[in-house]
Amino acid sequence: METIQVVLDASLLKAADKMARRSKLNRSALIRDALRAHLAAHARRDREAADRAGYERQGDGDGVVWNAVAAWPAE
Repeated sequence: METIQVVLDASLLKAADKMARRSKLNRSALIRDALRAHLAAHARRDREAADRAGYERQGDGDGVVWNAVAAWPAE
């Protein structure tokens, strides 16, 4: 592991410390977990955007771009 310095405003630090206590984690573990979750969310959005772009390029042959497949069926 590497040691880094991070600057936080007082209210964010207080909220982080409160959440760390509630989660039974130390501050560093809480920040690591939060950063991992943030990076995973961005990676998921990037994959979804790439999938969406691929489907938009593909189309369904009728000039409609996957709308019939993506739509909920009528009840």
